[in-house]
Amino acid sequence: MTSEPFETVRWVIVPAAGVGRRMGSDVPKQYLPLAGRCVLSTTLARLHEAWPQAQQLVCLSPQDAYFDTGMLPDGIDWLRIDGGAERADSVWAGLVALEGHANPQDWVAVHDVARPCVRSQELRAMAAALRGDPVGGLLAVPASDTMKRACAGQNQVAHTESRVDLWHALTPQLFRYGVLRQAMYDAYQRAEAQGRSIAETITDEASAVEALGLSPRLVAGRRDNLKITHPEDLALAEQIIAAQQDALA
Repeated sequence: MTSEPFETVRWVIVPAAGVGRRMGSDVPKQYLPLAGRCVLSTTLARLHEAWPQAQQLVCLSPQDAYFDTGMLPDGIDWLRIDGGAERADSVWAGLVALEGHANPQDWVAVHDVARPCVRSQELRAMAAALRGDPVGGLLAVPASDTMKRACAGQNQVAHTESRVDLWHALTPQLFRYGVLRQAMYDAYQRAEAQGRSIAETITDEASAVEALGLSPRLVAGRRDNLKITHPEDLALAEQIIAAQQDALA
């Protein structure tokens, strides 16, 4: 592994060690068929198209019996990493694997394997928007729905939240290697000190960076950057990809 100029997206961490219990499928959701491939293959191809120079660190369960190298895009520079029980564990494993290879100023992207609809143009535009930023940022979309806060433990409305300045966080999230590594290290230290799991301490990379007192930039993304979580999401992702291909035809 070699490092390139700091304004190049050189590293991409793809957490893909989950089992996708909410999908109710016999196989992890990253291996479900989508647009003539599987979800994982589609996601990796989108990332490679946007950032062909980047090495993709694919974080898989050590017990993964479904992955095959035939799922990888042609010409990809990649490395298999043993992922962990939580998404953050996989991200941390990727960051540790980059020690001695990535410079503190290198850009490291983290992208959910279950977001196969992200457009390559969107990825390139995000990197361009963050060029020169000392910290980094994330794709996000402004909240457009009315947001309700529920009573604790009940399916009843406590009050309506203002959606002014409220954004839905997406991925990729793109940060300087040194910033993200420090943020994730501190998050694990806090979790241990508080007797909490890492999933209870941070919800994404940006929240870890925020805990350092830094303010990640919000880069406006597209609403079709869908995360596949429930069974109906897979059919919707198929429709989104078909519409994207028709738009390019």
